[in-house]
Amino acid sequence: MKIFDTHVHIFPDAIAQKAANAIGKFYENFHMECDGRLETAIRVTEAAGITRFCAHSVATTPHQVDSINAFVMNAWRQYPQRIVPFAAMHPALPDPRATAEAVIAGGFKGVKLHPEIQGFNIDAPEVLDMIAPFEGRLPLLVHAGDYRMDNSSPDRLKRVLRTFPKLTLICAHLGGWTVWRRAARELAGENLYVDTSSALFALRPDEAVRIIRDYGVERVLYGTDYPMWSPVGELRRFDALDLTDRERADILWNNHLALFPEDAEPAE
Repeated sequence: MKIFDTHVHIFPDAIAQKAANAIGKFYENFHMECDGRLETAIRVTEAAGITRFCAHSVATTPHQVDSINAFVMNAWRQYPQRIVPFAAMHPALPDPRATAEAVIAGGFKGVKLHPEIQGFNIDAPEVLDMIAPFEGRLPLLVHAGDYRMDNSSPDRLKRVLRTFPKLTLICAHLGGWTVWRRAARELAGENLYVDTSSALFALRPDEAVRIIRDYGVERVLYGTDYPMWSPVGELRRFDALDLTDRERADILWNNHLALFPEDAEPAE
């Protein structure tokens, strides 16, 4: 079965382990299972049977945006059949709208934001201004949820959706990291996608299936959150879910074709 992974972070070799460790520290000293290197991502996703994956990184400061985007674009050139490039953005850029237009013109297939790590609210006026050029043009993958703060809480995400009804919004971590049940209660039925990354480790399989079906299987994308988790281990967690063969194929491959229709024929 073909597999599309919506959620893979990659970093240049020189800083990969340091960056991975910093992510682990942010998440209350989580042990990172992989090192964050591009070559490691290629190797371990292949070992897990992943056909293609979205590659991205997060700009913690505006001056990092250009270098991150150049790195991700170069990774795409190296592995055009494996990688779907997502751009970094930051609302403190000198001209976010101009950068957004350059991202679209440059061939990126989506944008990744992490409001908690980047230090903004997803519905802040300057963030909405930055998001505006992507409505109807590129998907926006947003880290969603955190019990410690509300930068990307369900009510803020709903404000984004009301502001941009034609925006393709992917809310990572089943819509709300550590607040999965609340997020599903408040976001189910909204015009959004969620991915499965960094959720299955904490939820009982029956709970995860219930949340997936609350959103609607057609709105769920598969994601591993490499380097936090080994893609092989994440696939084992996904395989433990009591889903039908059709539901499994839709989440692992078919659903992403609505966002990236150039990829291939649907999985059986």
